[in-house]
Amino acid sequence: MSARGGGAPLDPVDRRIVAALQQDGRRPFTRIARGLGISEAAVRQRVARLESTGVMQVVAVADPITCGFKTMAMLAITVAPRAREQVAEALHRLPEVSYLVVTAGQFDLLAEVICEDNDHLLRLLSEELAAVDGISEIRPFVYLRLLKEAYTWSLSGPDESAEPAAPGA
Repeated sequence: MSARGGGAPLDPVDRRIVAALQQDGRRPFTRIARGLGISEAAVRQRVARLESTGVMQVVAVADPITCGFKTMAMLAITVAPRAREQVAEALHRLPEVSYLVVTAGQFDLLAEVICEDNDHLLRLLSEELAAVDGISEIRPFVYLRLLKEAYTWSLSGPDESAEPAAPGA
């Protein structure tokens, strides 16, 4: 598992590059460079550094439903004292787990799972997760309808776009 945070803060140029790629991960580096007033090589080097340090990754985001996975759920998990890391490592290895966080409050972990169907989810809960030592309770919240899934949360303000301003704007 990778820990997040602790790296050097992003400078304004890095932030604008990330924001541009959040809007369109296939945006050409030449276009980003033009909008920022820097060279394409500088954008390429910065993107390589941002990727290698784990700040960002550029990937294709597929829709699980249209790819044949009909069941998605958030699992709220309570673990035995001192078992959080061990359980998190076990969940991290499961291919069905698409999102995993350690939480404070009523539950110790939240895991989003993507399954082929309800039978697959049932097998995951009653076989694979039941075999993980340290899990005290799992409360599944099956998604009925996904209303919003966004990867474009704002990293830059409206005046920090990596696009050149339109003439006369």
